[in-house]
Amino acid sequence: MHTNIFIFGDSMAFGCWDAAGGWVQRLNNFLVERFLSNEGKEFYTYNLSISGNQTQDIIARMELELMPRRSEGGANIIIFAIGVNDSAFVRSKSDHWVPFQEFEDNLQELIRMAKKFSDEVFFLGLPMINQEMVNPMPWDTDKSYRNEFIKKYDQALQGVAKENGAGFIPLFEKFETIDYKKLLRDGAHPNSAGHQLIFETVRDYLLEKKII
Repeated sequence: MHTNIFIFGDSMAFGCWDAAGGWVQRLNNFLVERFLSNEGKEFYTYNLSISGNQTQDIIARMELELMPRRSEGGANIIIFAIGVNDSAFVRSKSDHWVPFQEFEDNLQELIRMAKKFSDEVFFLGLPMINQEMVNPMPWDTDKSYRNEFIKKYDQALQGVAKENGAGFIPLFEKFETIDYKKLLRDGAHPNSAGHQLIFETVRDYLLEKKII
């Protein structure tokens, strides 16, 4: 019996700017190769990420996405890779795209909904960005990404996950210890090296926790 892995995220999880399809596709390839070589179990990886999505977008569509794909007999694993868009500061409203308290409430709701389908629920931490290039965003100058805001939202992800028995895969701290700007294509989205790092981080966490 196979296990489903459902990944809900934004453009980073969707795989923008990686010729290999992004970190989710890299994870899928790793799992398929292990299965075909008889070194691992059978996993079906579903990338249910949409560019521009925030937490409320995933709340609105998650059940519709999961209902036809969930496994009744096998296991379901849900990973959320979301939060950078929520943290963006919007000048025209002098607040974040998704205000901080609303963001925390949305995380609670995502966990509540996800646990109707699976006990294996995880949040991927947020990556750093090159704010010299995206403060403001060239493609939407009303909005800005800043690492201080991303870090605040990342800490909320970690706290809410811990409070609700969900897993948390740290990423921000890993970016802090390296020359992370070399991992970014346009200041916000990872390049191929960035996607490889995220894939390795997720893979190693899931292996360590014996999820895969």
